Amino acid sequence: MTGRIIEITTPGRSLHLDRGFLTIRENGKSVGRVPLDDIDAVIAATPGLYWSGNLLSALAQRSVAIVLIGQNFAPIAHILPLAAHHNQGNFMQAQAECSMPVKKRLWAQLIKAKIEAQAHVLSLAGQANERLNHLKTEVKSGDTTNREAAAAQYYWRHLMGHEFRRNRAEIGANALLNYGYTILRAATARAIVASGLNPSLSLHHASNGEALRLADDLMEPFRPTIDLTVYDLVKSGTTQLTPEVKAKLVAVLEVDFIMKNGHTPLSHALVRLAQSLAGVYLKEQTGLALPSPMRPVLDQLALGPHG
Repeated sequence: MTGRIIEITTPGRSLHLDRGFLTIRENGKSVGRVPLDDIDAVIAATPGLYWSGNLLSALAQRSVAIVLIGQNFAPIAHILPLAAHHNQGNFMQAQAECSMPVKKRLWAQLIKAKIEAQAHVLSLAGQANERLNHLKTEVKSGDTTNREAAAAQYYWRHLMGHEFRRNRAEIGANALLNYGYTILRAATARAIVASGLNPSLSLHHASNGEALRLADDLMEPFRPTIDLTVYDLVKSGTTQLTPEVKAKLVAVLEVDFIMKNGHTPLSHALVRLAQSLAGVYLKEQTGLALPSPMRPVLDQLALGPHG
């Protein structure tokens, strides 16, 4: 069972630590409590929220990601612990010393997996995916010919329609995607930190102002799982980010993928992926641990019929 994602949306509430529980108070009265050990992330989606220092320390000790949400449900800040693994110093040193050829090889592996997942989503949507299958075979070390961008252009046009443009500032489907990616990103960042790695030292993403560049790298193959959920919601006429829609997007973290040792929830697959990356940095293995095939066990998504 994966941990819980706690979202706070009501202004004026305060969060406290109480005997191993995160306690939510409003006007001095408790309105909810959750065991700290059950929490994967806390999402603050409202202004005027108050936190106790003791609670923040307790969440950090458990590697719980704290995400601050800005306009249109896009994240503006993450809070992560500085030390979450007993061998973190050695891991981070090896991470910093990783050679460019190794980074390029790993990035190509991630992009091939992402395009494979996108192709599968298109097939479920009743769209032709031969173009994506071909683009996957053309991915070179470091994706120097940018097959990722070519795949994305084809993918979004055929999945969401020719008028759709992926834009974080837009409403509707874009807002749903923003929220789903925020959940995925928080889970990825937590997996990275728990594996002793620095989320700012990336394989490929290079935004100077972004502290979670490695999370943006590792989440790439799993983005299409969010896309598939949003596609189904939009197809059913749902474009508003209601509590029920948020719950469906959070539940994606519990969807099983087929890993080497059997079925694994997405959130745990992210941990195995991060741990395998640490193994590559330490030269204990050569490749990343990714699902094979790169697709979820679809009956757990509780989606409607496709095509």
